[in-house]
Amino acid sequence: MRFYFPDSQDLVSPTYDFMNDEYSPTRVRQRDDRYAHEVVTPAPYDGILVSKAIVDGSVKGSGKYTAPQRARLYRFGIRKFFRLPDTVVSLGDCGAFNYAEEEYPPYSVEEVLDFYEGCGFDEGVSVDHVIFGYAPDASEEDVDSAWAERRQISLKLAEKFLAAVDSRGRKIVPVGAAQGWSPDSYADSVARLQDMGYQRIALGGMVPLKTKEILACLERIDDVRLPKTELHLLGITRVDSMEVFAQHGVTSFDSTSAFRQAFMDERNNYHTREDTFAAIRVPQVDGNPTLKRQILSGAVSQAAAMKAERECLKNLRGFDQKRVPLKDVLAALGEYETLVADPKKKSYLDAYKRTLEAAPWRTCPCALCQEHGIEIAIFRGTERNKRRGFHNLTVLEAKMRALSLSR
Repeated sequence: MRFYFPDSQDLVSPTYDFMNDEYSPTRVRQRDDRYAHEVVTPAPYDGILVSKAIVDGSVKGSGKYTAPQRARLYRFGIRKFFRLPDTVVSLGDCGAFNYAEEEYPPYSVEEVLDFYEGCGFDEGVSVDHVIFGYAPDASEEDVDSAWAERRQISLKLAEKFLAAVDSRGRKIVPVGAAQGWSPDSYADSVARLQDMGYQRIALGGMVPLKTKEILACLERIDDVRLPKTELHLLGITRVDSMEVFAQHGVTSFDSTSAFRQAFMDERNNYHTREDTFAAIRVPQVDGNPTLKRQILSGAVSQAAAMKAERECLKNLRGFDQKRVPLKDVLAALGEYETLVADPKKKSYLDAYKRTLEAAPWRTCPCALCQEHGIEIAIFRGTERNKRRGFHNLTVLEAKMRALSLSR
């Protein structure tokens, strides 16, 4: 089972000063900052997924890449731009979620193939149009006409895409995109893509589905899937179900879930093989927009906030060095939370106590936890938060490796 990490230009600075929360004055982001596969070993994914919409933008506007970054990607190619090790492969797609509100994909087959070949991708997904919805018993005739049209668009573009790949000498491995709204519609899409000649097929639009609904689709696809056909799940993690998914032809998947939980989830921020923990929130007084607004409005004293912030960090570091007792750390965190937190929100102190009592970073073998200690568990700014996200990827990679089906 192979895991692909979707790129959104997430890097960390190896020279970031955690004590003073500042970057080196000589730092050059693209030259000096590091991707996850450069800061942890082994690489926490088997491949990276890069979307054309992220690089070139779409109807929604510009992508995540600056103009110089985009130029470097096209000039250097994907392997040199990302400094990819030989063990990590590259997969390109269109980023259909970025143009989901349009009636028709904004990219032509030739434009997409130019992107894949111009950047030197190993694999590329055909142009598709995502379907938002699940109606397990609906036929082609009685389903929403827009859904039926999107499936037909995806199939027609997949046929054109494969023909274009063949006419150019197959410089990439073509991956056919299958869309659907039900087990039958997904199965029909897979059958038609196989008839075209695809041996790798990506199942799209399944992110909102429950695991049992995904399994229902995979079981129906089994009726038409050929022995050599490999399935990829777009945007799906569901590690606990991967062994079952593999029994139905799934050989790869991609997701940002483990990474994004580090800073997007309310409490499940730091992952271990057996559990999840809340990261300890110590917002920066001079770098947190919400806190700055409170200070400017007079709701929070800047001096009191800065003093409480420093006390939290000092006590947390002292706790990690086993010099400060847990009760003192929690007292400092409680004082800062009272100053800066939304009074309508439930206190995090019980979750912090659980995290500190377990101190999972002390026993984690990943290079980031070994190097940074408790800093990795502090919810504070992009450098700590992304490192914690990279740590979560190492946990996901270990879980996948432990499965009997993995590698």
